[in-house]
Amino acid sequence: MQILPGVHGSAQMIGDTGNSDTKHWLDAELRSDHAGETGAVAIYSGILAATSDPELISFALDHRETEMRHLALVEEWVPVAGRSRLLFAWRMAGFATGYLPDFFGQNAVYATIDAVETFVEQHYSAQIDRLATHEDQAGLKSLLVRCRDDEIKHRNQARGRAAEPVGFFLNAWCQLVSIGSAGAVALARRF
Repeated sequence: MQILPGVHGSAQMIGDTGNSDTKHWLDAELRSDHAGETGAVAIYSGILAATSDPELISFALDHRETEMRHLALVEEWVPVAGRSRLLFAWRMAGFATGYLPDFFGQNAVYATIDAVETFVEQHYSAQIDRLATHEDQAGLKSLLVRCRDDEIKHRNQARGRAAEPVGFFLNAWCQLVSIGSAGAVALARRF
């Protein structure tokens, strides 16, 4: 059993399922969640650094605030020693993921956010599904549901603002973003 700091100084029990495989899985997943939320904050910072579009600025400020709340919540569950050793890389990759699409316009930014958030929804949903059988992890499951639901809202807002259909090159970029997200999760689970 690993004890991690919880909300307002309480302790959350991680891996108290009697199964070391579940404990290792959960430690790795929480490390990837922390890395992902770190990258998400950086994505919106990248958008803000690249754009002068008032609509994108408002969108990015609002979403970055939500991602910063997610990061703070996840940090309550993951001690510093349990966090990814590649956080600098996740910040850089996130920043580039937010910054680069602005060169191709608003639609590219929104399509990128759609791709990222679609991946994140699936990632959190898989964790939530696995935790459904662990009643001792109800608090963590609730946190993941809250984060996932916010990510779904972000995805839907990006889709609603996209003005053009996604063309070949933008589709290829979004596929690259999805593959990169999956690779980042795999690395964050290990390092």
